[in-house]
Amino acid sequence: MNSTLKTTPTMASRFRAFRDFFGRVRALASPYFNSEDKWKARGLLAAIVALNLATVYVAVLFNDWYGALYNAMEKRDQPVFWQQMGVFTYLAFGGIVIAVYKFYLTQLLEVRWRAWMTRFYLDRWLSGQVFYTMELARFSPALPAPGPQSNGAAADSASPDNPDQRIQEDINKFTSYSVSLTMGLLNAVVTLVSFIGILWTLSGPISFSLGGQNFTIEGYMVWAAVLYCLVGSVLSHLIGKKQITLNFFQERYEADFRHRMVRVREFSESIALDKGEAVEKAQLGNRFADVLANYLMLIRAQKNLVWFTSFFGQAAIIFPFFVAAPRLFSGAIQLGQLMQIATAFGKVQDSLSWFVDNYSALASWAATTQRLSGFEETFVRLAQQDKASEATHLVAGHALVATDMTVRLPSGKALLSGVNLLAEPGSHILLNGPSGSGKSSLFRVFSGIWPFSAGATRLPEKAMFIPQRPYFPDGTLRDALAYPAPASDYTDAALEKALTDALLPQLCRKLDESDAWGQKLSGGEQQRLAIARVLLKKPQWIFADEATSALDTTAENTLYAKLLENVEAAGGGLVSIAHRPSVAAFHNQQWALEKQADGAAASYAIVQSALQSAHKPAA
Repeated sequence: MNSTLKTTPTMASRFRAFRDFFGRVRALASPYFNSEDKWKARGLLAAIVALNLATVYVAVLFNDWYGALYNAMEKRDQPVFWQQMGVFTYLAFGGIVIAVYKFYLTQLLEVRWRAWMTRFYLDRWLSGQVFYTMELARFSPALPAPGPQSNGAAADSASPDNPDQRIQEDINKFTSYSVSLTMGLLNAVVTLVSFIGILWTLSGPISFSLGGQNFTIEGYMVWAAVLYCLVGSVLSHLIGKKQITLNFFQERYEADFRHRMVRVREFSESIALDKGEAVEKAQLGNRFADVLANYLMLIRAQKNLVWFTSFFGQAAIIFPFFVAAPRLFSGAIQLGQLMQIATAFGKVQDSLSWFVDNYSALASWAATTQRLSGFEETFVRLAQQDKASEATHLVAGHALVATDMTVRLPSGKALLSGVNLLAEPGSHILLNGPSGSGKSSLFRVFSGIWPFSAGATRLPEKAMFIPQRPYFPDGTLRDALAYPAPASDYTDAALEKALTDALLPQLCRKLDESDAWGQKLSGGEQQRLAIARVLLKKPQWIFADEATSALDTTAENTLYAKLLENVEAAGGGLVSIAHRPSVAAFHNQQWALEKQADGAAASYAIVQSALQSAHKPAA
């Protein structure tokens, strides 16, 4: 009774894990088969199923052919022998055609499914700043926590690592494994159903005495195959179950290692200037050590499974002959029947051993499914969070308005609380405060991308933000300048004027040159190119976060005068974060973040005051 009490929860938990896993597979797979591509997807799937059934049918015909051939050889019946050679030609040709088209249509379904899922997840990842919020979610206890997880691996959804790897590699593996393993299981089931009757008929009964009593087992070869494979499946699971967890972490460590190398490429100049090669080498070495350590554990686990499956497979070759030999030597069956029994047993054994033969692939599929499920759960959580706060950021009007605004750090610490702000057209506001007071976070709140905020924020309709580190896509300079709009929206004259006004006349002749502009240009040139982008698009409002910190005072004054002229002409305003006193002359208001006394609800408060603007835009 105690044994039952201990065993029942374990079996129940295993059943729940099994059910939850296939629930995740269904959740990941069903969108494609119910999408706009559903009829092609279902048609391909139906064709592949039909071809798998045809494969099994050909195998049944081959089994009959073996019996007729070996019986003809045993009887030395030459006409029947040559007749069977002709039958083989038709069977072989049919089998080849089926195999070729089964391969082609299977690959076609996999690639179409992968293409759809890749577009589906790219669209979700790159919509509504999810790619940005997802990175914040990895390190923030302030974002909503995921619900209860069924296993440790699924808890990965709380902090999804390397979304690029999940979209590029995990989707590819998921679609490939889902099709190949599902069709393999279907083939195994149909083969089992087709050959188990043949094996039952051919093997006949076996009689034996035990304890003074006689026993007869009908279709004993079927029971022998079931027992043989049942033992093999249980042992395979016990030996190989570690591979699921090891495969899961192998994907993570490989992606972390690759991501670190991409970071070295991205910041190659900064690393070179800091002489940071030794540190990067050590960190890459640590990540690669994780890759190797986990991989060594994985191949040891695979080695143990290969030991067992090799013994299991080799024993399966002689097992049917060993069991059926007594009936051959007694004259109950002929050589052809023995070969049919051996072939049918092999087919039944292969079908029942599908779990044993595919355990490593199943482990990898389970790990990939868990990673993609965690990715999917993160999208759902972030979508729920966005829906709950969709009234927080309203894009409307021509003024900047913040009502009862609270700003927090990712850690949950409050920077600002209950803030009310108003910036009307004609406002030129300088936002300053000590380092770490949340100036850049406030800009992110204004733009609507900061998830750690509350209250209502109304952003002017035509606004542009100049971040501390502007982004420029690799490609032609005209594309980098017009980003994210198509370069075709602007004439060469407009592009060249923007570059000239931003003090970059030397780049006017390089509009069609392709390069990594984020690395090729100096820091000052990058800031000027970001300002050229603003001057090209002529927004109503400009939010500049240390946009001229890498420029000399003369260039800074020239470009701020251009920005001021732009917003005045558009009937908008300017909000700047800057530390240089000279920048204050271009603003008529100041919002200063001042430290509050201990015990206050928030760390800082905004103190508003007027400034005397020394620069007037040109008439």
